[in-house]
Amino acid sequence: METILKVEKIEKYYGSRSSLTKAIDNMSFEVEKGEFVAIMGASGSGKTTLLNCISTIDKVTSGHIFVDNIDITKLKGNEINKFRREKLGFIFQDFNLLDTLTAYENIALALSIQNISVKEIETKIKKVSEELDIKNVLNKYPYQMSGGEKQRVASARAIVTDSKLILADEPTGALDSKSSKMLLEKFNYLDSIGATILMVTHDAFTASYARRVIFIKDGKIFKEIHRGEDSRKEFFDKIIDVVTLLGGDLNDAL
Repeated sequence: METILKVEKIEKYYGSRSSLTKAIDNMSFEVEKGEFVAIMGASGSGKTTLLNCISTIDKVTSGHIFVDNIDITKLKGNEINKFRREKLGFIFQDFNLLDTLTAYENIALALSIQNISVKEIETKIKKVSEELDIKNVLNKYPYQMSGGEKQRVASARAIVTDSKLILADEPTGALDSKSSKMLLEKFNYLDSIGATILMVTHDAFTASYARRVIFIKDGKIFKEIHRGEDSRKEFFDKIIDVVTLLGGDLNDAL
């Protein structure tokens, strides 16, 4: 299998010498091409810091992170911008769509930045809009769409550039249960066609759509479980079992 993400003994400290906080404590794991992995943990567990370090928004204090065999901890300046543009796709809780652009234009923007031809942009958007069932909203502005439609447009923007790694930060956090289920089923489709997704979530139902869940506590990996041949419901029950092991740490989040 091809390794898309390799996190190698990373640590992250915040604060000054007199008052240091260790947000990530000697963490290591890998994500293979085509995997759909969820990261779970209570507020303050380090999961958001981890996502920020992988996305190059923040820098690790020590250790290395490799994405598509690139050591991103060594990137600087324009190299970081190029890396984000060419290797990463982002899906945020609050969609981050531009209000003055239609759905089509929001998706196309990610491609036009890469100097892709208009004809190829049209082909790519046609394909991704069919995959995510958003053809009927391509000419609509964000204010004319439901939350679920906006999140699927945001997802299309993330995958249309053939990103090596899609980072999803609480992607169902602003959606109702029906829209959440629809989006997660689309994530499963993306997983089946080889997209690599790393998703941070508080929600056990959302995590149960992943193929693997990594639980973080106090900046360390607490436990890791694989779905294997389990049904989604069986996997959900296993996730809840781990949450129970964590005691009350996730009660505020589930």
